[in-house]
Amino acid sequence: MDILLTGSVAYDYLMTFPGHFKEQILPTRLESISLSFLVDSMSKQRGGIAPNIAYTMALLGRKPRVMATVGMDFEDYREWLEAKGVDTSLMKVVTGLFTASFFATTDHASAQIASFYPGAMAHSATQSIKELDKKPDLVVVSPSAPDAMMKFPAECRELGIPYLYDPSQQILRLEGNELARDMEGAEFLFCNDYEFGLISKKTGWSLDQILEHVKVLVITRGKDGADLYTDGISVHIPTVPEDEIVDPTGVGDAFRGGFLSGYSHGFDWKLCGEIGSLAAVYCLEQKGPQSHAYTREDFVNRFRKHFDDDKKLDTLLK
Repeated sequence: MDILLTGSVAYDYLMTFPGHFKEQILPTRLESISLSFLVDSMSKQRGGIAPNIAYTMALLGRKPRVMATVGMDFEDYREWLEAKGVDTSLMKVVTGLFTASFFATTDHASAQIASFYPGAMAHSATQSIKELDKKPDLVVVSPSAPDAMMKFPAECRELGIPYLYDPSQQILRLEGNELARDMEGAEFLFCNDYEFGLISKKTGWSLDQILEHVKVLVITRGKDGADLYTDGISVHIPTVPEDEIVDPTGVGDAFRGGFLSGYSHGFDWKLCGEIGSLAAVYCLEQKGPQSHAYTREDFVNRFRKHFDDDKKLDTLLK
């Protein structure tokens, strides 16, 4: 299956705060909040939603394509992705700009405060699915510039290409009618439980009403796993116990990468979700969204300690 990933490409600057944010916030003074956190560590990581998803898919033997705009500082990152098995031929350098940057501080409870500089990502809409030489089997529309997030679903609908809609961080920038329009006819809607609440509030749609417009809804729920809804059925996907919690950045992207790897093999929904669940834990156990690594044999062996796949995962080893 040819899966095209659109979305942000960024460098992540990850910091840790040796305390709890909630202890530093005065609820009665929120209108004049002014906080500065002295962090005890910082690292620069390769990130961005599209390549994060692609990275996990490549670890599991897929060859995803990423279409995105990047900055002049991208060359080392491109070499990294290509070496891992990601097709970067559609990643376009914008002269005079830096690659987008994500700045996140995480506390001891894994709460996170972040900000994002778009850089070259602001030019995402200069690309077009219509101009591709090869029509993909599935397009993933994940957060990038708002105009690109509206353009790509419209092009998919026009071209008859199934797409996965994953507005996540950009939900705050999108109006209810915009979210409703781009959910209409989507093959998948992915979000976490908080984002689902925002989508429901902005559109006025309940879970059942959303399922009248998208074929498959996947809601991730952190330590409580994930739930998939489609065709009148629901599937609960449990988490895999972690060896240790290091950094939550990119865990949702790894889940999507694992899920899509299973989907590209034609696995059932439960197995797709379980692959996503294990892929997410590997990311959680390392610092940064592309620091985890494993062989497919290691992945399958760990999978079988927690789930029964009736040898279906042997496909991953071929």
